[in-house]
Amino acid sequence: MTTEKLYYIDSHMYDFEAKVLDCRAEKGGWIIILDRTAFFPEGGGQLADTGRIGAAHVGDVQERGGEILHFTSAPLSPGESCSCHVDGGVRFRRMQTHSGEHIVSGLIHGAFGYDNVGFHMGERETTIDFNGELDWESVMEIERRANELVQADVPVRAWLPEPEELKRLEYRSKLDLTENVRIVEIGDVDRCACCAPHVSRTGEIGVIKILDCQRHRGGVRMNIICGMDAVELFRDQQARVTAVSRALSAERGKIDAAVDRLLDENARLKEKADALSMELVRLKAGSIPETEGNICVFDSGLDEIARRELTNLLTDKCGGFAAVFCGSDGEGWRYIIGSRSLDLRRAAGQINAAINGRGGGTAQMIQGRAAADRESIAAALERMNLTGD
Repeated sequence: MTTEKLYYIDSHMYDFEAKVLDCRAEKGGWIIILDRTAFFPEGGGQLADTGRIGAAHVGDVQERGGEILHFTSAPLSPGESCSCHVDGGVRFRRMQTHSGEHIVSGLIHGAFGYDNVGFHMGERETTIDFNGELDWESVMEIERRANELVQADVPVRAWLPEPEELKRLEYRSKLDLTENVRIVEIGDVDRCACCAPHVSRTGEIGVIKILDCQRHRGGVRMNIICGMDAVELFRDQQARVTAVSRALSAERGKIDAAVDRLLDENARLKEKADALSMELVRLKAGSIPETEGNICVFDSGLDEIARRELTNLLTDKCGGFAAVFCGSDGEGWRYIIGSRSLDLRRAAGQINAAINGRGGGTAQMIQGRAAADRESIAAALERMNLTGD
């Protein structure tokens, strides 16, 4: 069944009248076919429109076998005439993004000869893959030129050329197309095969912002954001910057310097804390008497480096093994166990079985986690008698 594509005639048409040609049940919902539609089916990297046909919600639109299928929440009667509405706010944002992507891709193709080999439009950000590398200075120059074109408010033309005209046109295309090729032209910057709706003039895009550009499969992957999506992102980021500036008591334009000062101060404090921690470890180790048996210590105030150092110091003071545990009965215990006389790699299974633990390591030191409570761990290790065999 042939449906007139109103979205080709006017990309800003959000309300229209149409007649139901067919209604089919499918997967807990219904498929509606109309005699005319402004609902864009998913394609060209752009998601499908949503909205309503009469009282039925349209959640998806797809084109299959030449038919445009509207997936709805309720059935409609064939022959019924309906008032239809496309979610214009969603459509317009996608048009802003898609037209912005064409401008960026066209500028990069013209300046560097690179092709757009991948395009994904997300709910906010959009990714574009190019088959060549770009440095950040070049990316920022592309962004500047793209926004100059937005400010120039040049027309965006979309049409279906006759076959003879198509043969004479130079245009970007990922596929080798020969018929029913729709061309989207933006000034003298870009001409590309595309089936999706676009803005009528570049000024409607508002702004094009390139967020980042990273190496990807021999080329680059670029993240861009356009129009109202960019405005909302800036609003969110501005709120976060304001919150940070208040927390640091710094002007918004100087929070980077304030953060650097805070990081420097934290580094100095950490250095002091590490020195105090090591001093505490030495004092703690010195307070524990030597023994021919095992040593078991519980301490939740030491970081991993300090716990390892404490284990090493205690290992020299025992004939069996030295075990240092950190944690709690509720969250479980992390352990480090060392020995100068035992093969702890071989003994790990016996130790873990006794403390309901998991872990391993070398012959001289093992580490892991224990699920048993502190009292049970202490009792099990106190009576454990491992040999050096």
